[in-house]
Amino acid sequence: MALDQLFPPLGLTLTLGSLSLRLLRDADLDAYVELITADVFVDPDADHAFAWWREVRDVGPLSSLQHQWRARASVSPQAWELVLGVFDSGSLVGMQDLRAVDFGTRHTVDSGSFVRLDQAGRGVGTLMRQAVVAFAFDHLGAVRAETSAIEGNAASLRVSEKVGYRPNGTRLLAEGGRALLAHDMVVTPESFVRADEPLRVDGVTPALLALLGAGGSDAGQEGDQEA
Repeated sequence: MALDQLFPPLGLTLTLGSLSLRLLRDADLDAYVELITADVFVDPDADHAFAWWREVRDVGPLSSLQHQWRARASVSPQAWELVLGVFDSGSLVGMQDLRAVDFGTRHTVDSGSFVRLDQAGRGVGTLMRQAVVAFAFDHLGAVRAETSAIEGNAASLRVSEKVGYRPNGTRLLAEGGRALLAHDMVVTPESFVRADEPLRVDGVTPALLALLGAGGSDAGQEGDQEA
């Protein structure tokens, strides 16, 4: 039996314009290490620079590789995280996470992402966010998508605003002995700003929907679709 039948998320691919989003295979991990050791933030010491990214630069990529394996192993209807590689014309240029807790009850997803610094300003961050939000609304039956950005991360906030997210309060987070202000954002199907091009979704099957706790949704159907 093929791996994407044994583990349905491996068969999922989102295509929007020149971008293709899918789970990484082990064969992709060399490219992943190259990606996470590249420049992502102009100032590595900025509050909004990811703590795990600083760890990669200071210690090495092992913990990030372990996160990839751990995320795959822990997917269940109760909690899941799809860590999607973002490929532009075949090259890995960023990562886009989509995650949920008790999706079958809450119908809510959360997301996080980053792109290589040399890809900034090309609209890649906006397209990859539009891809996963459209997938969540149209194929999983989500009713809201949430995200957050640390104070000072203007690029992330700008992407959220372009995609139709609205402010949803703030929180203080503790990280490395520092208090960081997080801006929460939320988008619904009514406020969502879609990409100009249609999203192609391959690999949505009843088995995938059931694994993600979306088996009762009538939005996803078996086969390849455009949204």
